Amino acid sequence: MQKRSEKVIVITKKTELEELIERFNTESQARFYLEHSGQDFDPILSRHNGYSQTLKSVLSSIPRDLKYQTVERKFLPQYKFEPSDLIVVIGPDGLVVNAAKYLDGQPIIALNPDPNTIDGVLLPFDRESFYDGFQSALSEKESVSAITLAEAILSNGQRLLAFNDFFIGAKTHASARYEIEHNKKKEFHSSSGIIVSTGAGSTGWMRSVYTGALAVSQANGAEIKPLKNNGRLPWDTNELLFAVREPFPSKATGTSIVFGKIESDKPLIIKSHMPQHGVVFSDGVEADFISFNSGETATIRVSQKQATLVKQG
Repeated sequence: MQKRSEKVIVITKKTELEELIERFNTESQARFYLEHSGQDFDPILSRHNGYSQTLKSVLSSIPRDLKYQTVERKFLPQYKFEPSDLIVVIGPDGLVVNAAKYLDGQPIIALNPDPNTIDGVLLPFDRESFYDGFQSALSEKESVSAITLAEAILSNGQRLLAFNDFFIGAKTHASARYEIEHNKKKEFHSSSGIIVSTGAGSTGWMRSVYTGALAVSQANGAEIKPLKNNGRLPWDTNELLFAVREPFPSKATGTSIVFGKIESDKPLIIKSHMPQHGVVFSDGVEADFISFNSGETATIRVSQKQATLVKQG
């Protein structure tokens, strides 16, 4: 079989057991502590064994004449991926989200290591179905889903990608203050921040925004129908959605720009008026952020990069 890939990169994360051993030094000490705190240790051990077996199964499926390397999640920012790499991610879903931002279109085969406890929206393969998907990807016969990414570009040159969503605001509980511009309209805001969602993220944080707004409106007598498909957008949609959280009306701040679509000719432009603690962070990971303080402008748009997720069948 002709192979298009020169190397397989297997992306993993530490299991709960491995993290506990880091904390308590040994498995027996971790077990002793948790069981004496009333927590069952056996499910943790079972999940670890399942993850280890999945990793072993993946590595045994790689042809001997093909190079491979395992990369643990914390090393992703430093790892240099090559265009010809074939990427294997052993879940959970968040690991796919994290990995995709460091790639440039390389196909991702994502496995669910524990279908009994992990939803696996982004994990179409399990241990049994992986081999067929892997062979299809090696021979370039795979079917894929393209996933749109969001991009934040700051006036100081910094950039950040998001697979699911961005949060723009203050990293503390203080109000975020900024000027927002969209579709030739602009105003000053004081709010709890802005959420920007991709199609992949439209069933996550953005859905909670819809749910809350709908419940408040209905409780006050409004007759509003739920959004079609609960607001879910296709993964490859060429638009983003934004929503302002808790906008506050005052003499100095407005509330007319609180929701909208970000399209190729309609980016979202935000000028920070936060002296300190302003941030743009992606995918719910507060450590994955860029500072966004007074004097800086952020342009939010659809990224030219896409994630490529291998599908079954």
